[in-house]
Amino acid sequence: MPVLLVGLLVGCGRSTAVTPQARLNAASEKLAKAKTDQERFYALNDAAKQSFVLGKTEDARTYASNLLALLSKFPNDWNYGNAVQDANLVLGRIAVQEGRIEDAKRHLLEAGKSPGSPQMNSFGPNMSLAKDLLAKGERDVVLEHLELCRKFWQMDRGRLDQWSQDVKAGKTPNFGANLVY
Repeated sequence: MPVLLVGLLVGCGRSTAVTPQARLNAASEKLAKAKTDQERFYALNDAAKQSFVLGKTEDARTYASNLLALLSKFPNDWNYGNAVQDANLVLGRIAVQEGRIEDAKRHLLEAGKSPGSPQMNSFGPNMSLAKDLLAKGERDVVLEHLELCRKFWQMDRGRLDQWSQDVKAGKTPNFGANLVY
């Protein structure tokens, strides 16, 4: 027991990027150090998402597009489902900002076609694009996306049902942490 406690306390002292700029800096550094396609495949997710968060739209678009281009090389990789979701999420959110709602809807459905991943299967999908589209009144596509997510998110503890009920009732669900990762 004391060893476990010491291990936990030591882990608490690790420096983790907590500001959006620090997260982008860390993601950019990881991407810059990537020497292989697989290392780039792992680094592009965060680089795309963090660039978008900081309003670096063209960088985000480039990183997300590069991530989509690498998908065919890693269909059996544990990160494949994350990459499908993240690339489409970023491109869809850019489309919303640019007023290209039909493109955004297509990207939301493509994100929902992800086969899942260890993270998504446990914690669920990122719902930020769904929230953006709900703000534009696009409820039907969000409901379709929620149904697609059922195939990989078995541990949702009723959240998909609750979110679907909220959307059908004309409300925007409280997506909580599913807006962040």
